[in-house]
Amino acid sequence: MLLAVDVGNTRIKVAVFEDGTLLERFVFLGDELPKNILNILNKYKNISDLVVASVGNVEKSQFLCFENTLKTHFITHETHFPFQNRYATPLTLGIDRMVLASGAVLQFPNQNRLVIDAGTCVTYDFIDKENNYIGGAISPGIRLRYESLHNYTAKLPLLSLEEYNVDNESKNLNFIGNTTQRSIHSGVINGIVNEIDGCINQYREQYSNFIIILTGGDAEFLAKRLKNTIFANSNFLLESLNQTFQFKNQK
Repeated sequence: MLLAVDVGNTRIKVAVFEDGTLLERFVFLGDELPKNILNILNKYKNISDLVVASVGNVEKSQFLCFENTLKTHFITHETHFPFQNRYATPLTLGIDRMVLASGAVLQFPNQNRLVIDAGTCVTYDFIDKENNYIGGAISPGIRLRYESLHNYTAKLPLLSLEEYNVDNESKNLNFIGNTTQRSIHSGVINGIVNEIDGCINQYREQYSNFIIILTGGDAEFLAKRLKNTIFANSNFLLESLNQTFQFKNQK
């Protein structure tokens, strides 16, 4: 059994895999990590390996303390990946983006792939059919957009996606916001949806035969609103982390 850990900017996502099958997924904050890992190990006593991909601020020592019971592996820029990194500054490419690119290559061979990860940031990663990682884009995610409007203005309130969902359920939302709150919701949600659709359309103009993979914490919410046909999988990074680990071991 394998315990895969994705340390993000906001949360830690963890999954237990057996023979490539995701058995259970967990989400928690960084200060809860040691306790939660222990609880998982007590529940799944056959876990033998721990693999970590991190872009967050969790210290390695929090994982190394499990070395007596688990083989601990960290995905780094030196890890062998199933693609050629053509990024102009390869060592600045986030490990999470590299893992996503790896999963896209391993799951969807012989085609162009665009991976969109909608979390704290929205990242776009393009890997061509020859397995070259070309690059992509980074923009603020939904939560960051709400926070920036509040933090960098004098009077705009801090709103959230949860409030948008409540307002939307009551059928009070329109793309033309008739209050300050609804104008913020319209700007944030319609802005990010149109950004993603517009980015996809730019790729369509240059490339054919490519799959669009949408993942991240906001993937399910956004998938219902995009005009383009996508493959949505909120667990894609964890699955890609498992596949990258298996690929590395095979080599």
